[in-house]
Amino acid sequence: MSVTVHENRKSRTSTGSMNISLFHKPSHPDSVLTHLNTMRKQCMFTDVTLWAGDRSFPCHRAVLAACSRYFEAMFSGGLRESLDSDVNFRDSIHPEVLELLLDFAYSSRVIINEENAESLLEAGDMLQFHDIRDAAAEFLEKNLHSSNCLGMMLLSDAHQCKRLYELSWRMCLLHYETVRESEDFYSLSKDKLLELILSDELEIEDEEVVFNSMMQWVRYDLEGRRHHLPELLRGIRLALLPSECLLEAVACEELVMADKRSRSIVEEAMQCKKKILQNDGVVTSPCARPRKAGHTLLILGGQTFMCDKIYQVDHKAKEIIPKADLPSPRKEFSACAIGCKVYVTGGRGSENGVSKDVWIYDTVHEEWSKGAPMLIARGVTL
Repeated sequence: MSVTVHENRKSRTSTGSMNISLFHKPSHPDSVLTHLNTMRKQCMFTDVTLWAGDRSFPCHRAVLAACSRYFEAMFSGGLRESLDSDVNFRDSIHPEVLELLLDFAYSSRVIINEENAESLLEAGDMLQFHDIRDAAAEFLEKNLHSSNCLGMMLLSDAHQCKRLYELSWRMCLLHYETVRESEDFYSLSKDKLLELILSDELEIEDEEVVFNSMMQWVRYDLEGRRHHLPELLRGIRLALLPSECLLEAVACEELVMADKRSRSIVEEAMQCKKKILQNDGVVTSPCARPRKAGHTLLILGGQTFMCDKIYQVDHKAKEIIPKADLPSPRKEFSACAIGCKVYVTGGRGSENGVSKDVWIYDTVHEEWSKGAPMLIARGVTL
């Protein structure tokens, strides 16, 4: 179109007033991505090829740079890859995982499942696809349990996933007896193991379990770890061990007796144990400090006659913390706690009378979920 034709059209339609119209096509981004993805698969206008293992992935630099600060820095920072037509990750990322990341870059969608979640989290963090990292972490949070929480704690700590780390850490403290039997336990660093056994929140009924797990960790790499023994012994509440255990399993333990500092720690614990048994004054030594009870006190209630709130009593902060509201207000109901879950059953609602509902509150994830209903509606008669 010539300039003259355009100017004539402007003058012909102009009324002198600000008459404008904004056209917006919501499907435009998806349409563009779909077309870019088609061109990628047909190798049209691709200007870089990524390699993982023995697989190649032709791509567009602009798309990669727009989705990832990693690629943006690579292609614009004067690095060798900014000029090369190939970027080879070799074995640092699995081809299937890289393919998933690229599919997301060109479609805004990715399927996360139990088989790929951990790898997606690692690769998403490595290549700075932070949305993928966070989505994978959220998936793993929902699939967290006692048999995998230690591995999740180590993974999330390495990749700055704060919420997943906190949930995993709390579950490790809650299920230490299960955690200590996992393979991941032996890959713990000394500092992380010490942090676990030093915690007052470690839920354990028998301190001997903590002592035995620590000794197993040391023996797993005896030459590399035996020098950590005195520091680890300091973290165990040795004076809380049964007398026979303290005398036989600890005082007669070869690794302990072979180390002067370790012997001194055990002797101190035995003196504390003696004072405890003889009720001979207050024992303030860290080796005799009891761990906190592994129970959470919850209050279910509300400001009206309808119960609609749940609160947690925080003993450390000496305050009552509001938690997730009950799914629906109830006048009377039954509640019981099993493990880290609270079950609320039945009740009388304001509109529907007696209820068959069962609601489950997960104290770890702080979420409500609906369970299978009772066969018979029940409420509490006061």
